[in-house]
Amino acid sequence: MKLRHVCAVGVALVSLAVVTPGPAHAGQGSPSGAAPTLDYEFFKAHVQPIFLAEREGNVRCYVCHSQTTAFRLQPLSPGATSWTEEQTRRNFQVVERFVTPGDPGTSRLLRHPLAPEAGGDDFHGGGRHWYWRDDPEWQTLAAWVKGASSASAATASGSPVRIVQTNSAGDNIHLIDPTTNKVMTVIGGIPVPHGAAASPDGRQLYFSNEANHSLDFVDGDTFQVLARVPLSGRPNNIAIGRDGRRVYVAIREAPGAVDVVDTASRERVKSIPIQGDVHNTFMTPDSRYVMAGSIAGRTLTAIDTRTEEVAWVLEFENGVRPMAFETNADGSTRRMFVQISDLHGFVVVDFATRREVRRITLPDVPPDQQNTEGLQGSPSHGIGVAPDGKTLWVTSKVNSHVYAYSMPDLTLLGGVATGHTPDWLTFTPDSKTVYVANAGSNYVSAIDVASRTEVARIPVGQVPKRNITMVRAH
Repeated sequence: MKLRHVCAVGVALVSLAVVTPGPAHAGQGSPSGAAPTLDYEFFKAHVQPIFLAEREGNVRCYVCHSQTTAFRLQPLSPGATSWTEEQTRRNFQVVERFVTPGDPGTSRLLRHPLAPEAGGDDFHGGGRHWYWRDDPEWQTLAAWVKGASSASAATASGSPVRIVQTNSAGDNIHLIDPTTNKVMTVIGGIPVPHGAAASPDGRQLYFSNEANHSLDFVDGDTFQVLARVPLSGRPNNIAIGRDGRRVYVAIREAPGAVDVVDTASRERVKSIPIQGDVHNTFMTPDSRYVMAGSIAGRTLTAIDTRTEEVAWVLEFENGVRPMAFETNADGSTRRMFVQISDLHGFVVVDFATRREVRRITLPDVPPDQQNTEGLQGSPSHGIGVAPDGKTLWVTSKVNSHVYAYSMPDLTLLGGVATGHTPDWLTFTPDSKTVYVANAGSNYVSAIDVASRTEVARIPVGQVPKRNITMVRAH
């Protein structure tokens, strides 16, 4: 069975030996030994989104429970994707009537949609939502019933770092805790997500939505969609500067553009014309330039972030794909490592002179071990320099490997087998782990950088590709 599209933190919470009760919903704390109270803020952030979650082969809870049932949720306002504060409080009052505080097993909220073989009721008019009690949705609800609060959720989640993994053939995004290598949150309701970015403090996330041609704003606490900003065309990858003021969106439609979205006003404020439709936008480490790569135009365009105008253009013999950067001591960009179409490797570009200085081809494997399907013109797609600047990591779709090169000499250190069609990668801030999205295997490989070994395989959604690392400020 497939995991539901939810905001689930219960996996972490149930591992706590003692769950700290949150404040009582009536404003009073629970006396020692009494049943735990139901925390409103936890309900708002983690329970309520379950009712709006899309379900493959099934309707959302909201569809039935906004009608005439005893468990009746507030109707959403026209055009709204989430409830207002007043509506949420009314939902809370309804839902708590179907809960036995402290006892998930006897709470109708958890028992009714659960499969009978897992201890659920024989019949639920909305079908079976959970087939086992280990389902992240069920665990989230169980944690709330046992007294989990927003504070205990923050404690249980451990590290402020999250690996944000989009699923290009799905409608959700998975957030992975690198301390446990488990999915801690699933953001639903964003069909065909492509690029991802986070605000500097991690309190807001941004995703390009290919289905709706929008840039979607997601709250970093509730993981609900806050806004959808219309774009000038179908978006691909996105980039954000260190100040978090603007998101630069690659527009993959002729004649080609980079849309500029202001994060404060939540408006598209500009479209910068580019020679050829744009597949990827990347920000240089100093946030001085947005680099826009075009497959059709075979160009790499530098946009000055101070003027938001094109500064210069490099031309290649093939389309421009992902890229990574090496910095000088002052933080400015020294070299770019650029992947291009039909090259099983990458091009090294001197940033100051804007010239190719080297070209590196990835190792070969025997023909019977090579993958020839799903390459999409990019045998090598996914590249990144570790935050400590000591290694460069490059994926090979052909070999189902990721390769490490020493910096700055670019000596091959070795390779690590991954899943099918490794497509993108990102690092933990301490450079100890690199996470590789395996588009053909629907899981993410966690690879120890020092030993170059795969230490975990993390199941995610359908055709995972782009990923980023988000750090939440305390």
